[in-house]
Amino acid sequence: MSSNTADPQPTKSGFRIPLPFWAQVLLGLAVGLVLGYVARTYDVSWLATTLDKVGGIFVQLLKLAVAPLVFFAIMVSITNLRKVNNAARLAGRTLLWFMITSLIAVVIGLVIGLVSNPGSGSSLTPADGAKPDHAGSWLDFLTGILPTDVVTPFVQLNVLQIVFMAVVAGIAILKIGPKAQPILTLSESVLELLQKALWWVILLAPIGSAGLIGRAIVQYGWDLLGNYATFTADIYVGCALVLFGVYPLLLAFAGKLNPVQFFKGAWPAIQLGFVSRSSVGTMPVTQQSAIHLGVPKEYASFAVPFGATTKMDGCAAIYPAISAIFVAQIFDVQLGIKEYLLIAFVSVIGSAATAGLTGATVMLTLTLSTLGLPMEGVGLLLAIDPILDMMRTATNVAGQALIPVIVSARENILDRTKYDKASASPIDEAEGVHGEPRPAASVAA
Repeated sequence: MSSNTADPQPTKSGFRIPLPFWAQVLLGLAVGLVLGYVARTYDVSWLATTLDKVGGIFVQLLKLAVAPLVFFAIMVSITNLRKVNNAARLAGRTLLWFMITSLIAVVIGLVIGLVSNPGSGSSLTPADGAKPDHAGSWLDFLTGILPTDVVTPFVQLNVLQIVFMAVVAGIAILKIGPKAQPILTLSESVLELLQKALWWVILLAPIGSAGLIGRAIVQYGWDLLGNYATFTADIYVGCALVLFGVYPLLLAFAGKLNPVQFFKGAWPAIQLGFVSRSSVGTMPVTQQSAIHLGVPKEYASFAVPFGATTKMDGCAAIYPAISAIFVAQIFDVQLGIKEYLLIAFVSVIGSAATAGLTGATVMLTLTLSTLGLPMEGVGLLLAIDPILDMMRTATNVAGQALIPVIVSARENILDRTKYDKASASPIDEAEGVHGEPRPAASVAA
């Protein structure tokens, strides 16, 4: 018996670096900045290629599990609602808070854009723009939800269609009842497998972050920020106001919670979102962070996957609001009250178009097409997008952890003892992917 209990310890110490995960990622960012600067300044081609490959492989590994992870996470999360009291009420409150925070974020974006005039100080002209290969529209958005077959969405990584199929499958399992239990059991096992595999990829984040940041420095340098200085500052300031201003106020007044504890518990997910630029890729860490913050596991397993595909305060609220003003100023188009209301409407209702993937081009094209602005404006922003997307995704991920915490607190189902004790990165602890301690011989229920 003593040998059994002692076995896991050498394995744990043998594979762990004596640094908390957040410190490892920060170290990776610092190393990437230095290597990127060296590669660009001294034209070290082999170093630039290495950084590009390392960063590309990390993102590729994250994306590899996106399609099946989204499908099984959403489907299982729908079925998990049967274990939660007042499931319909919780789902409704979750969606309501999604919309409330999106509305607040888009208003902040509009105010910042109107005050700073991001396009007025730029030397960019309409000739610098280019139409995107594919532009989003409301018709495409609505018709694009329905897949033509069950294979293409997974091959082409159409997350919106995958979410649709997962919701239908989850509701069907609930309706069928006990006869569908074998399928549900298999789905839960597959989800466990996918999350564990993705967890191993997430552990590579310090190396991946070095490659991604280094690659960005090599490709764009600091000169790129010249024409986009005000616009870039607007995005970062807007996201920071939401992340460190709005969210703490909501926690304090709507949830009666200490905001510092939230950031202690959610920071690993926020940090990984900044590096990976993928809400879906960060989802296992976000879900575990929510559980560590006292959100019931059954509710977190619904709210976090749902949020990872629809809750985008950075990409779908702040960014399109400021971008629309920027493009309008470059193309000398006047926007009025009607256009600003349309921006708010698109941001609150159409945020699912971003679908948790790297980049927010679809949401931007949807906004520009709704306002009747030139689609060439998308081309103006593609070059700067990777730099912006880091802060946008970090804000997205924070919101995806925030809403389950607030809803749980308001519904009196939050474990406030766990919330008050949340501190260390959950990735530093030897736990299962669902956030609960798990002996080696145990079987998930």
